[in-house]
Amino acid sequence: MSETVSDKIAAAPAIAAFARRDRLRAYEALPWLAAIAAYFLFPTYLPLGAQILATTLFALSVDLILGYAGIVTLGHAASFGVGAYTAGILAVRGWGEPVTGLLAAAIVAGLVGLLSGLLILRTRGLTLLMQTLVIAVLLYEAANKATSLTGGADGLQGMQVWPVFGIFTFDLFGATAYLYALTALFVAWLIVRRIVYSSFGRSLTGIRENMLRMQAIGAPVYVRMVVIYAVSAALAGVAGAVIAQTTQFVSLTSLGLDRSGTILVMLIIGGVGRLYGAFIGVPLYMIAQDQFSQIDPVYWFFWIGLFMVLLVSFAPGGVLGSLARLTQRWRR
Repeated sequence: MSETVSDKIAAAPAIAAFARRDRLRAYEALPWLAAIAAYFLFPTYLPLGAQILATTLFALSVDLILGYAGIVTLGHAASFGVGAYTAGILAVRGWGEPVTGLLAAAIVAGLVGLLSGLLILRTRGLTLLMQTLVIAVLLYEAANKATSLTGGADGLQGMQVWPVFGIFTFDLFGATAYLYALTALFVAWLIVRRIVYSSFGRSLTGIRENMLRMQAIGAPVYVRMVVIYAVSAALAGVAGAVIAQTTQFVSLTSLGLDRSGTILVMLIIGGVGRLYGAFIGVPLYMIAQDQFSQIDPVYWFFWIGLFMVLLVSFAPGGVLGSLARLTQRWRR
């Protein structure tokens, strides 16, 4: 009996540490303070800022399955594009209310993620990677063929997005679009943060680290992977819908493989599986792209590639991984 009590006493610090994991910390306000400051400091860059915020939401959805569940994908743009086309088609067909458009995009993209997840998550490794790619290609070709619904190669045009809550109109200056994208990102971040710090989120980390061990202790690995894949798809659909509504245009590039690959690059720059990697990688990449394209409009992608090579060589964990290593060295 005394041994049991002593074991509980010894385990108390670890239990307390896990209980404190989901508490908000002061540094978590930094991304939001920076976003609010950017709204006032860079008013001419608000349209670009809205794109950055929506893309950050997309990267956050990818990090949820890649960084925490260990599901490697090259076709997550399928969910992004489905959400964009859902909101776009609703706006073209006469329903341009933006908030319900986001909800519809989340539901449709989540259903697509659920159905595709039931199929592809039965496989592992390279087979899983190729199947995510195949799903994206199939949806791309379906959108390209259904010209009467999606506009095909010409894109979905004629969107009429209503003012947010009937008050805030999407204008050319991007003020409403920026705040709209920031609000959507904040709500999605709250959801992802809640998932990550829950017992469900910790089980996802266990699946990523050792799937066989999680199966051995009786965890429903397949079910949890399908659930998180559907949740991630819904968030990606919201990101696609935000970009569609703020730009009032949807094209086949929203389903393209380039988008899936680029979002992985952005996430690697910031740091995979660190919750805030998307908040670092996406702005760095998109701002660098904007600056390099002005300096060297033809070969700007070369400089992005060079930056990636240097990052992988000297900071393999991304920006946040490097900061974590420096912090550990400083503490020692």
